[in-house]
Amino acid sequence: MPLFVYPRILLFCNMAAFRNVLRKMVGEEFMAACHLLKDRLAEVESPDQEMRQALSSLYQKWFLITSRGESQPDIVALHLSRMGAATTPDFLRFVVNLADGNGNTALHYSASHANFHVVKLLLDTDLCEVDHQNKAGYTAIMLASLAATESAEDMGVARQLMKRGHVDARASQAGQTALMLAASHGRTAMVHLLLDCGANPNVQDHSGSTALMCACEHGHSDIVRLLLDHPDCDPGLTDAEGRSALSVATTAAHLEIVDLLETHADAGASDTGGGL
Repeated sequence: MPLFVYPRILLFCNMAAFRNVLRKMVGEEFMAACHLLKDRLAEVESPDQEMRQALSSLYQKWFLITSRGESQPDIVALHLSRMGAATTPDFLRFVVNLADGNGNTALHYSASHANFHVVKLLLDTDLCEVDHQNKAGYTAIMLASLAATESAEDMGVARQLMKRGHVDARASQAGQTALMLAASHGRTAMVHLLLDCGANPNVQDHSGSTALMCACEHGHSDIVRLLLDHPDCDPGLTDAEGRSALSVATTAAHLEIVDLLETHADAGASDTGGGL
């Protein structure tokens, strides 16, 4: 368990005041719930009234501090540190991977809000079930792929996340991958990162679409270039309706992309022909 940085205000407290501030910031009710539950995890599926109340307190506080767009990493770090010191690794794993009624964990929420400081704190526990899918079938990697961020720090955390999980996992409802989602939404930096982390550009969703088709449909020419530059990308794949990436781009009247695809096809034909 790594050491976490306490909120900066605590640096100016004496030890007695320090402990008092910690208790107030984390909350006695939260820690009481942790102490009650840490040795009773086997009973979580059939809790008694006392456990139900403790679980309710735990869920409410954990998602309150981790799952909003404005969630503060210092506060999350403080709670992780207090739990790490007062409970067990199994209990901390249980809390870090708590899922709400929609199947979303703190990692899902922090990734979807592009709160990469919190994402890093969660990943650094080494306890996250990174490939956990919510009820819509999305993983944290899929949600992070939609983030509109290009800062070096955030992209570094996104890389850490993608290296921990299965980048080609497919959402259960439509079968889309993180690469398809990023390509559809014009997240060029994320497409580049996913490819660099080993994403397969030729995976097809339930309708047969690829990431290239998604980029063609939505007119993201920079992403089309990125994908075509990948040595494994196959622009000749067709979907369930027999449409290729070129067909999709033509139907959508994205003429620049049509030119890119045709030029790529001509270059491929020339290379195949060699010196004949």
